[in-house]
Amino acid sequence: MVCATSENVGDDRVEYGLHMSTAFTPPGEPAQQPLGHDIGPSGGYIRRRQMRIGDVGETEGGQTAASAFLYGRRSVSGSIDLREGRDQILQKSTDASSKPVGMILGSGDIQIWGMTAGERLRRTFERAGVEVVAASPDDGHVVLALGGWVYDEALLATLAGRPDAVLLNDDGEAVAAHVSADRAEQAAEALMQGVDPGGLQRLSLSELAYNSALRKREPPVLVRLTADNVRAVEACTFAGSYKGVTDVVTKYWWPVPARIVTRWCALAGLRPNHLTFLGFLLVFAAFWLFWEGQFGWGLVCAWIMTFLDTVDGKLARVTLTSSAIGNIFDHGIDLIHPPFWWFAWYVGCQQIGHPTPWPELCLAVILGGYVLQRVEEGIFMRLFGFHVHAWRPFDSFFRLITARRNPNLLILTPAWMIGYPEIGLFLVAVWTAICLVVHGAQVVQAMIMGRARVVSWLSV
Repeated sequence: MVCATSENVGDDRVEYGLHMSTAFTPPGEPAQQPLGHDIGPSGGYIRRRQMRIGDVGETEGGQTAASAFLYGRRSVSGSIDLREGRDQILQKSTDASSKPVGMILGSGDIQIWGMTAGERLRRTFERAGVEVVAASPDDGHVVLALGGWVYDEALLATLAGRPDAVLLNDDGEAVAAHVSADRAEQAAEALMQGVDPGGLQRLSLSELAYNSALRKREPPVLVRLTADNVRAVEACTFAGSYKGVTDVVTKYWWPVPARIVTRWCALAGLRPNHLTFLGFLLVFAAFWLFWEGQFGWGLVCAWIMTFLDTVDGKLARVTLTSSAIGNIFDHGIDLIHPPFWWFAWYVGCQQIGHPTPWPELCLAVILGGYVLQRVEEGIFMRLFGFHVHAWRPFDSFFRLITARRNPNLLILTPAWMIGYPEIGLFLVAVWTAICLVVHGAQVVQAMIMGRARVVSWLSV
């Protein structure tokens, strides 16, 4: 066994491993079992199917050193499809004791997003957990990358977990490699000439096109940076930082102004947490203004906050400065503040003498519906391992308009503009109820279909 990991699935604990042979432990024994086995009522394994996930040691010439199979073990009775563990296992197949180091080939002096290409590459290595060194070590493995190129984070992170592999661009040019230390010098010379060092597994961009974190499928960014294409590459990396499945405002209204402001912030040396904190202050300002019935100024604060909420995440991704604390702070604010805004709007309507129709019922539907929708999304994520909005094309479309903060603001803003803020809140309640039913139906449909058949249309 090369490596192992585990995860929670429902109330169970699942262990994954990579078994380096075609011989499996017989049914009834608690150790290694092939992919796709069910667990019987007494805890034994029932052979259902096995899935080959590839060959380990495959070279350019097609030679194979050993066959690789996944095994899985579940702590209680039940059945599970372990296909989702495949990529995680393969990327962890390098022994932790022989973690590779990184080397930057060439200077990379051209500026992008307020830093040199070389500095950006150094940050990319660090975020992949790879130490950057100036010279190749005597033993171990080395990840080689060209200083004058811009790499998507996912590319080097994947390459760091794939020893004896070379990364090729769409033109077939070798641009990065993970090799043993004794081959580092020869491989570095080949990469500087754009030549495949040979004897390595080839990785192409098409294999790495799905980004599960951003819920979209598109080729990762991989481009040589020149003085003439800086703006184009900045536009490309900014687009690469954008979620593929999001709300209509973020997806269609904010990209152009957000890219301009993100660039200003990068050049000014602002950090994402600066913008997140400013957005945090605007959350309170909007809440107070809504409470007082000052809906116009409250909407100004709210819309600025939503814009900064887009910019801070993009700034973090393009400058490679996101952090665990910043991520928690940002997403925590996003998760908690919307129901407080809607409650303040409800109070503000009472303050100015424009009570909402069926006020208590509307408020209960809005607040309860918000919480229940999040619960439904969490249930789907826990059962199937990805966002419900990334399941089918309809689900991705519905994310554009579902009753989240920005679509709700699109309802409230015109209602205030025509002088009926209370009707806006009533419509938000109606839309929340409809969305709650839709999300509930999504969860039920997925549960009926079964875990093995529910996969994201973006990952197929």
